[in-house]
Amino acid sequence: QVQLVESGGGLVQAGGSLRLSCAASGRTASVYAMGWFRQAPGKERDFVSSVDRSGSLTYYADSVKGRFTISRDVPKNTVYLQMNSLKPEDTAIYYCAAGGLGPNANAYSYWGQGTQVTVSS
Repeated sequence: QVQLVESGGGLVQAGGSLRLSCAASGRTASVYAMGWFRQAPGKERDFVSSVDRSGSLTYYADSVKGRFTISRDVPKNTVYLQMNSLKPEDTAIYYCAAGGLGPNANAYSYWGQGTQVTVSS
């Protein structure tokens, strides 16, 4: 089993920045690729970004390219999502996930409980 705990969400004005963290624990946590998804009220859960287990291969949704950066601290089993130039449409609950790589949510086996990000206009 892998446990994922997100942190770093909050309220920010448009144009501002936040950094989300996802700490993974469990015996096999280090072997998994990890990613971020988000879900806005009344909408489906959407892919945001993912990184392979080495931290060298990354993917981004078109909507966040150039604004968000995913990174991974392998020894700490922690993944970060640096979010810059935030827009009101980035408002959502952000979920950390492990086990998949890429935009297919069904490929991920483990999920965190989510952290709220709210961007005010």
